[in-house]
Amino acid sequence: MKQWISMALTALICIGIFSGCSSGETVHDSSSGQKLRIVATIFPAYDWVREILGEDAEHAELTLLLDSGVDLHSYQPTAEDILKISTCDLFLCVGGESDQWVSDALRESTNPEQQVIQLLDVLGDAAKPEELLEGMEEEHEHEEEEEIEYDEHVWLSLKNAAVFCRKIADTLSEIDPAHASSYQENTAAYCEKLAQLDAAYQEAADNARQTALVFCDRFPFRYLADDYGLTCYAAFPGCSAETEASFETVAFLAKKVDEQNLSCVLTLEKSDQKLAFAVLQNTDVSNKRILTLDSMQSTTAEQAQGEHYLAVMESNLEILKQALQ
Repeated sequence: MKQWISMALTALICIGIFSGCSSGETVHDSSSGQKLRIVATIFPAYDWVREILGEDAEHAELTLLLDSGVDLHSYQPTAEDILKISTCDLFLCVGGESDQWVSDALRESTNPEQQVIQLLDVLGDAAKPEELLEGMEEEHEHEEEEEIEYDEHVWLSLKNAAVFCRKIADTLSEIDPAHASSYQENTAAYCEKLAQLDAAYQEAADNARQTALVFCDRFPFRYLADDYGLTCYAAFPGCSAETEASFETVAFLAKKVDEQNLSCVLTLEKSDQKLAFAVLQNTDVSNKRILTLDSMQSTTAEQAQGEHYLAVMESNLEILKQALQ
């Protein structure tokens, strides 16, 4: 992988030089008119940067890397992606198991002033190991895995989002001090909105009839569930590549729906809902609903233009309110 990245990057840089597209500059200088180059692998980080830039967005070239609808668990960078990463001023990624390719890409960086934010590193000890909940399908290939695999879905906590936004604002202020005050002001206003939505989530959890949820899908919402004291059951861990659940898992989830007297089960965006239907077919009462939460793992470039992190989390809250009644 490392050799391929190096060869691809060398070829693209050479093309840029001979076509006159390479400026040769590596340090951002806002007075020169050079745009601040920012690359984010996932939509939430992309949107946070967009909010922090605010009216200064015209001074930046912001790229969403995972823009085709593929999620971070199955993403493979193209040669053009590697070039964007190697020359940008600020690179944001999750930094988990799915981002193993990042270290090789960053070794090829041609920008000595480049700053990198890995969200799991920002969380530090607050990062949570991937959890195998009761009744989940176990991935056989990871049974003998020695290293701890952390839950990568850190953006689904509004509390985490505020931490990340402040880190992004501080880093942007270092890179581009001419607009530092604007970045900090925008971040303060945005974090206030995050705090208000966080309070609304807490109120929904406090007023819930019950606090159990059944995911007939992967479970990327651990950070959110822990924030508000929710008990969750799911078919697969958040980063699982499994798609087929055993009869034992189906029966376990159906039993939990009945035991908790739940009115619905949950799935993720892009789910074919086959597992959800199978679980409901095995419950005692047939009039249960299937509701969908958006984990923002597969947002396309087209969707990103008209979508916002806060709006998605607000929609998720409305779904969650229904699921908790």
